[in-house]
Amino acid sequence: MNILISYGTRPEYIKIKPLLDELRGKIDFKLLFTGQHEHLCDFPWDYSVPVTSGENRLDSIVSSLLNLPAHMFEGITHTLVQGDTASAFSLALASFHRRVPVIHLEAGLRTWDIDNPYPEELYRQCISRVASIHFCATPENKLTLQDETGSENIFVVGNTVLDNLTSIQTSYGNDVIVTMHRRENHDRMDEWFKTISSIALENSHLNFILPLHPNPNVSKHKDLLKGINVVEPIDYDNFLELLSSCRLVISDSGGLQEECSFLQKKIIVCRKVTERTESVGTSSVLCEKPEKLQSIFNAIKDDYTLSTECPYGDGTASKKILKHLMEICKHDAS
Repeated sequence: MNILISYGTRPEYIKIKPLLDELRGKIDFKLLFTGQHEHLCDFPWDYSVPVTSGENRLDSIVSSLLNLPAHMFEGITHTLVQGDTASAFSLALASFHRRVPVIHLEAGLRTWDIDNPYPEELYRQCISRVASIHFCATPENKLTLQDETGSENIFVVGNTVLDNLTSIQTSYGNDVIVTMHRRENHDRMDEWFKTISSIALENSHLNFILPLHPNPNVSKHKDLLKGINVVEPIDYDNFLELLSSCRLVISDSGGLQEECSFLQKKIIVCRKVTERTESVGTSSVLCEKPEKLQSIFNAIKDDYTLSTECPYGDGTASKKILKHLMEICKHDAS
């Protein structure tokens, strides 16, 4: 087995890194950086793809990856894509065109609404249709894929992002972490920011910290943020330090729902729907619109501690994935 493993965004690399550490020296792989987040070029890679410039960034990413040079697939037996980005979808499709089996990491997440999250929901559904091997975080994800694909190679392993957290101790301070960036929130980002600012001003005993996303559709509303410590994007290790000691999280992130659950933190999820329903009602509280945020925050701001089992894994996903891949190698060789 020789796997071409791709990443194009910071969250993708964070989620594949524990797996790379586990595979190294046991299963051969090459790293492909797709260039979706251009500022990640200092991360390790064997191959990189320059994204052609065009009027639509997503079109540019897809077209660039559909025209990969042949040498990148020489000796490759499988490709591995993580999650639901344009990069993951594009490499999965490019692999399908070349008859290279696809391994999907973080498979089976669904909202069944292709507008939420946009465009990720469509991308992950398409990846599932072409993937040969599926690694899921939860039994619910596996059931979804069994219904959709009928594949026999569907494995529940947990989410690899949690493998990064096993040595971290949880405490509760006065920080409230806020992150907002999703495309489907762009048209109401000003309303989200005004509401969050109002909450921060009414709770001056808490320290609201918002790493500002660089997307212009987010950053252009910076001046609306009052009573909030607005900072530049934070590197992952420092962000985990903040997360492990904060009181609460307000976010439209997908992956943060898993990390918060593992670290016993409550998170207000600022989205119409979530594909991570397993923690709703315990660590996650869904807030579909800005008008509901104030009351939800007030309900949990003094009831923020948790002691529940994380449904997204136990921090050993990479070890489980390696075991399954080794078994598949033996089966293919027999």
